[in-house]
Amino acid sequence: MKLVTFDEGRVGHLLDGDTVEELDVPTMRDYFAGGMAAAPTGARIPLSDVTLRAPIVPRKFFHTAGNFSEHHEESESAGWSHPVLPWIVFFQNVDAIIGPDEPIIYPEHLTNELDYELELSVVIKKDGAFFGPEEAADYIGGYVIFNDITARDIQRREMKSGVFSLCKAIQTFCPIGPWIVTADEIADPHNLDLELRVNGEKRQVSNTNHMSVTIPEIVAHYSSMGYSAGDIVSTGTVSGVAAFSEDPPAWYLKPGDLIEAEIEGIGVLRNPIISWMDGHGTPPPPRVEWDEI
Repeated sequence: MKLVTFDEGRVGHLLDGDTVEELDVPTMRDYFAGGMAAAPTGARIPLSDVTLRAPIVPRKFFHTAGNFSEHHEESESAGWSHPVLPWIVFFQNVDAIIGPDEPIIYPEHLTNELDYELELSVVIKKDGAFFGPEEAADYIGGYVIFNDITARDIQRREMKSGVFSLCKAIQTFCPIGPWIVTADEIADPHNLDLELRVNGEKRQVSNTNHMSVTIPEIVAHYSSMGYSAGDIVSTGTVSGVAAFSEDPPAWYLKPGDLIEAEIEGIGVLRNPIISWMDGHGTPPPPRVEWDEI
């Protein structure tokens, strides 16, 4: 089942791929908190007539990284400042979440190095804590696409202290969608093709079978912090990011670009990049000068 949030916060699921059936529940978080059960309201609307929103705004967004060795290997080849190894975690800013087709606003005063990171993310089904990998399947309610937008120049500065967050948590830097696919529809989450395109050009192409740890291990590992129904756990990105390419300046995102983040069995999450002026109607604030690395 594909679960959607649409228009002004209405919740529903897709019927036959082209019709939205509305569910009688206030928010998607309430849907998960209620055991993923809600009665239809009786309203059915053509998908083409609704505006899809971010499918869920979780209480907590567990942002994990380093779970694909290929991403670490490309960072080493590029001479990146720090290793990208498993068991990196921090909390994402849920106020930065946007949905499908919503614009990512380029903060020109903060960064010259805007990058993308395609990730499969898990939506937690129910409250829980302190469980092992063998129990993790009971806590996985579904999967959603996450594009981890990152300001690399800010990230290098932050990583000098061993922690990074601002570089990935600026407003509009957290696109998710286009919907949540329930776990029962994904036969094997460890064998899904991944592809991210910028203006139609393939940048990231991989498969979840390249993960160096498993999704149950990731979900269980962070359960000691306590999950709430509807929380999101990201699983890290794959090789092909702009920062570790042969020509980062040519690959970094810029206003006018269109990103398409695709995961097999889920769909395509599209987001355009727009300028600060187009997003806010005013020129960007004065330039912030970050320390040189």
